[in-house]
Amino acid sequence: MAHHSAFLVPFALFVVGIVAIMLLTIRTEETYGVPDFMYGIVVDAGSSHSAVYIYKWPADKQNGTGVVTQHRECHVQGGGISSYVGQSGAAGRSLEACLDKAVTDIPKARHHLTPIYLGATAGMRLLALTHPNVSSRLLQEVGQKIQSYPFSYSGAAILSGQEEGAYGWVTVNYLLENLIKYGFVGRWLSPDRPTVGALDLGGASTQITFLTEERVEDKRDVMQLRLYGRDYALYTHSFLCYGRDQALQRLLAHLIKSYGQSGVVVHPCYPVGYEVTMAMSQVFDSPCTRSSRPNPNRPLPDVLVRGTGRYDECLANVSQIFSFSHCPFSQCSFDQVFQPNVTGNFMAFSAFYYTHAFLERTTGISVSSPSELDEAAKTMCQMTFDELLRLAPDQESRLQQYCATASFVRVLMLRGYGFDRTSFPHISFQKKAGDTSVGWALGYMLTLSSLLPAEGAPIMKSLTHGAWAGLLSLFTLLLIVALVLTLSKALVRKRRGGGETIM
Repeated sequence: MAHHSAFLVPFALFVVGIVAIMLLTIRTEETYGVPDFMYGIVVDAGSSHSAVYIYKWPADKQNGTGVVTQHRECHVQGGGISSYVGQSGAAGRSLEACLDKAVTDIPKARHHLTPIYLGATAGMRLLALTHPNVSSRLLQEVGQKIQSYPFSYSGAAILSGQEEGAYGWVTVNYLLENLIKYGFVGRWLSPDRPTVGALDLGGASTQITFLTEERVEDKRDVMQLRLYGRDYALYTHSFLCYGRDQALQRLLAHLIKSYGQSGVVVHPCYPVGYEVTMAMSQVFDSPCTRSSRPNPNRPLPDVLVRGTGRYDECLANVSQIFSFSHCPFSQCSFDQVFQPNVTGNFMAFSAFYYTHAFLERTTGISVSSPSELDEAAKTMCQMTFDELLRLAPDQESRLQQYCATASFVRVLMLRGYGFDRTSFPHISFQKKAGDTSVGWALGYMLTLSSLLPAEGAPIMKSLTHGAWAGLLSLFTLLLIVALVLTLSKALVRKRRGGGETIM
């Protein structure tokens, strides 16, 4: 009986090892077939352009238990949908190429199960302020075009600035896995990581969103979220008319009003060697510039804009489109808006990323501090148009804007938001996190489709190839140990048996 029990443990290890290796080496494709996915689509109707994002997640991981990833993205040719005012059907037709692509990118069997959302941002917010009936008709027209496709239409809406900021924050922290919980072998583990603030610079607005422990004195800038059983009180504010395109238009309006009486405008932010004639009426046709239009009752002439490439003058003029003078709270960013002190890490995306990347590309300066941002902006602003063209020929249509944009980003981040030499290095400028574009679209879909629950189940993370190989090695070692133990026991027993025979 003792001999039998001696073999019981190694025999059990041997059996477990054999079964484990068989399970680990079975090809899942042969057992279960190709893994199936659910899909979701978001049409990002921005102020300057639109984009269509397709997301996917495991079909058997509903209600927050699946990790959502980006499947495809398609950028729409032409301007944002708000630029098609007065052109019947044109806004909807502009989306056709990307929607057609979505039809082929998503398996046909999943078409009717795929929700599609349209979210419009600051361009449509501006249109809704001035022409609410026009914006409603435009949104309805685009919605009808989307409904002609075989997806599950889930609505079209104009996002508030606060929603845009919050959805961007959700996207950033979801992709960085700061919100989700991990599951493995029946035990749930919370990452307990600090969240990351979100800085978004679009065409018509800019958003800042972050978690703060300070009291927010203006309750309009607080947004409460409950995600995965945890409460988040976010500070978020959206500045309409402070997106890149509208800020540059406001700067031009300011220069025309100050220096354009002779029909020639000296633009200190445009590079030396660049000049352009433009219709002054185009500069003042935006709600962001209309109030500063000279001679409102008279037609506006064309104006010649000539670049001088003077950084200090550029910076001084850019600063004048902000208002830092009066603050009704204990502290403000600008335009009488309360803002707590920036703390922790931030991710800056959209036009923040493109401006930062262009500065580093053209100057060779690594922009990771306020002084380096200032040095890079100054270096770039002193380049002639021809010098910039040699360095970035693919950006020819935008080259004249980068000095003004860099100056605007400098004033906004350092003087407006209050980043300094301690906090600025904690900003990460990114276009994507992994294979997913950073922006509000993913957070929007996650929230509306209930894939990001308030009290949802934790996310089950699949094993990486390295972890899988490690487990396979462990079970192989277990099998070897079992064999060695079995052979050792057999050898010892044989020797003992042989000894008894001699005696």
